[in-house]
Amino acid sequence: MAPPVFTKADYAYSEVRERIMSGALPHGAVLNQEALAAELDVSTTPLREAMRRLSAEGLVLLGAHRDARVAPLTAAEARSLVEVRQQLDPLAVRLAAERRDERDAARIRAAAASLEPLDAGSGLVALEAHRAFHTALYRASHNDLLIGLLDGLWDKADRYRRAALEAGEDSPDDRARVQAEHAAMMTAVLDGDPDAAEEQMRRHVAGSLGRRAIGVLAGG
Repeated sequence: MAPPVFTKADYAYSEVRERIMSGALPHGAVLNQEALAAELDVSTTPLREAMRRLSAEGLVLLGAHRDARVAPLTAAEARSLVEVRQQLDPLAVRLAAERRDERDAARIRAAAASLEPLDAGSGLVALEAHRAFHTALYRASHNDLLIGLLDGLWDKADRYRRAALEAGEDSPDDRARVQAEHAAMMTAVLDGDPDAAEEQMRRHVAGSLGRRAIGVLAGG
């Protein structure tokens, strides 16, 4: 099988997306597309294609006359994300506890081994390890629609996690609690205990950085 073709639009998309997710392009920042294209050494045509992809993911807002800016973070969207996750994440791990197989168990254990506590200095690698662990749990549900919905929320949710971290909304106690919750969720899923998995995930979302971002963005 031939390797996938990596186009200039793919490159521009990957570069701009990484800058948004890392915070190098802060939320609400105006994007000068001509200047950005020159910086990336691409023409404006592949950059505009990249911007359309990022807009479809909710990471960029496109206006008239080629205006663009990084999508702002709001308390209302943070709250909406938490409300959805409070329903979908517990369902995913409940199904995972009922349906996981040996391959799922191996993926979950491998992802857990790469986890490290998130703090204000965490980069994309740490956030991606966090995502990989949750994705391994979601995949064990063997419900493709649910997996797709949760995966589609993750980029948005990561931006709110970073906002909470940058505001100092973490502490050694918080990091220890999250580590314990991850371990408890993994144990419940691997032991085939759907009630415990669901309850642990419910607590995890209730105390998450995403929930704490609501207060940060609301100014209280």
